[in-house]
Amino acid sequence: MQKTRILRNRLLAAAVIASVFLCLPSPARAASKEIVELQTQVQQLLDSVQRIQTTLDSRLGVIQHLAEQTADDANRMTAVVTALQQKIAAQGDTINGKLDTASGQAQSLNDSVDELKSRIAKLDKSIQDLQTQLQNIQTPATSIPGTPAPVPAAIPAPVPPNGPPAVAPAAGGPAAAITPGADAQPASQAPPLAETFQAGLRDYNAAKYEVASGEFQDVIHYYPQDDLAGTSQFYLGEIAYKQLRLTDSVKSYNAVLENFPGNSKAPAAQLRKGLALIQMNRKEAGIHELRLLIQRHPQTPEAAQARTKLSGMGVKPTAAH
Repeated sequence: MQKTRILRNRLLAAAVIASVFLCLPSPARAASKEIVELQTQVQQLLDSVQRIQTTLDSRLGVIQHLAEQTADDANRMTAVVTALQQKIAAQGDTINGKLDTASGQAQSLNDSVDELKSRIAKLDKSIQDLQTQLQNIQTPATSIPGTPAPVPAAIPAPVPPNGPPAVAPAAGGPAAAITPGADAQPASQAPPLAETFQAGLRDYNAAKYEVASGEFQDVIHYYPQDDLAGTSQFYLGEIAYKQLRLTDSVKSYNAVLENFPGNSKAPAAQLRKGLALIQMNRKEAGIHELRLLIQRHPQTPEAAQARTKLSGMGVKPTAAH
C-alpha cells in the first residue's frame, strides 16, 4: 500500500511538470516533430495516471469492504464462543450439582443397607438365643419318682408352712445370675444404636445439623467400636464441611481414616479431606490426599471424582516418579 501511494504521487508530479511544460510558450522554430511526440507521450502519461488512480480507488474500496466484513465475522465468532463457554460452564455446574446429590443419596442408601445388615445380624443372634432358651426349658429334668419337679433357679423357693422363711442363696448361687441390679443400669442409659443412627441420618438429610450432630456423637460415645461409629464420624465431618468449618471437617475425616480404615465411608472421607485442604489453600496437601485416594481405591466413584478434580486443576492424577 505504501509503495502504491509513492508511485501515484510520482506519476502525479510528472504529469504536473508535463502540463507546466506544455503551457510554456515556445517559439515557432522549436515546434518540431520531437516536441509533438513529447506532448503526445505526456498526454498518454496523464491518461495512464488517471486510469491507475481509478483502479487504486476501486481496489481500496474492495479492501475496505473486506476488512469490515472480517471484523464483523470476528465479532460474531467472539460472541458465539462466549455464549458457548457460558453454556458449558452452566452445564458443568449443573452436572456437578447432580453428582453431589447422587453421591449423597448413594451414601445414604449405603448407610441404610449397612444398618439393615447390622439389625439382621442382631436379630439372628436374638433368635438363636431364644431357641437355646426354649431347648433348655423343654429338656425334661431327671427327678426321683414321687418328688415334685425342681423349681427353676429364676423363681424363688416357696416358704414352707409353719416353718421359717427360705434363706436367700449366697452370692454367686443360681439366683445371683438374674438378680436385677447395677449391671442392667448402664445398658438402659445407652440409646439404641440403630434408632439413634437412623435419627441422625434423617436429621442430616433434613439439614437439622445441630440435632444430627448430637445423635451421631451419641453413637460414637456409646458404641465406639461399632462400624456405625465410623459412619457417624464421617457425617460429623460432612456437617462441618457444609458449615464451612473446614478445620473441624478435616479432623473428623482423619478420625475415620485412622480409626475406621475399613469403613465403607473411608474413600469418601479421603476425597472430602482433599477437597477441604484445597479449599483451605493447602493445595499440595490436598493433591496428596486425592492421589492417595486414587492409589488406595482406584475403582471407586470417589477416585473418579478425584481424577476429575485434579485434571481440572491441570495436575496429573499420579505423582511423577
